[in-house]
Amino acid sequence: MYDLIIVGSGPAGLSAAVYAKRAGLNLLVLEKSPMSGGQVLNTSEVDNYLGMPGINGYDMGVRFRGHADGLGVEFRETEVSSIEDCGDKKLVRTKDGELYAKAVILATGAVHAHLGVPGEEELSGMGVSYCATCDGAFFRGRTVAVVGGGDVALEDAIYLAGICEKVFLIHRRDKFRGTMVLQEKLKELENVEILYSRVVEEIVGTDAVEGVIVRDLKSGQADQLSVAGVFIAVGIIPGTELVRELTACDEGGYVLAGEDCATEVPGLFAAGDIRKKPLRQIVTAVSDGANAAMAADAYCRRI
Repeated sequence: MYDLIIVGSGPAGLSAAVYAKRAGLNLLVLEKSPMSGGQVLNTSEVDNYLGMPGINGYDMGVRFRGHADGLGVEFRETEVSSIEDCGDKKLVRTKDGELYAKAVILATGAVHAHLGVPGEEELSGMGVSYCATCDGAFFRGRTVAVVGGGDVALEDAIYLAGICEKVFLIHRRDKFRGTMVLQEKLKELENVEILYSRVVEEIVGTDAVEGVIVRDLKSGQADQLSVAGVFIAVGIIPGTELVRELTACDEGGYVLAGEDCATEVPGLFAAGDIRKKPLRQIVTAVSDGANAAMAADAYCRRI
């Protein structure tokens, strides 16, 4: 019986572990992957985390884990199959057995939906990005492409238009799904070229992105655009399968939880990219982890 079980060891989970350990909680971190760090491990360079400009994402993940290890946090590599609310305790079922805790912090992160086209995986981190606010500054004054038609894609295109020479916005439909306010703002930008009814068939380049092959769905014609970066914004999939039947989530699957990361289920907390919030960055995940740990500590002391 633990005070706290943390599911996931990305930035949110590791931050929660550090704060919970310092608070004196008896805790366990469960991670299904061989390494902690989450998505940051696959990021070539992180330039917007305070005090660590230009750090390699892998090195950042190792440093985060090292902080928790240095405090003596207990980790276990296993996959969680379900979480059940048993009143004043939670049952966490794993492939290796059952565990109980007074509180659970879910920090399972999210994954970006991919296009699934040639060159996407090979050039990830070398011009292919899923976060304009994370990586846009690396393409200042250059030409880039944004793929998508929802609010995130429109916001990305608007943001990039402010720092890039030109932005191609590629959308497979003949109209956007994003809000009208964003659409109107986008159309006012002279350095944004909107390509409706187009799909990306391939991302080309050797050591870095050099262009994208785009096919017109109406004419069937394929052309290559010369771009230095491709920002893919076709959706995010939160890792909330474990709790979608347990607590409230929005239509996208994000857990509804406040700034203290508390869900509607007492003793269950959601931290990081799985929580419904306006900005998903490493720094906000770390902040969530701290808030969730402190809220979990307060909860454990009450029951």
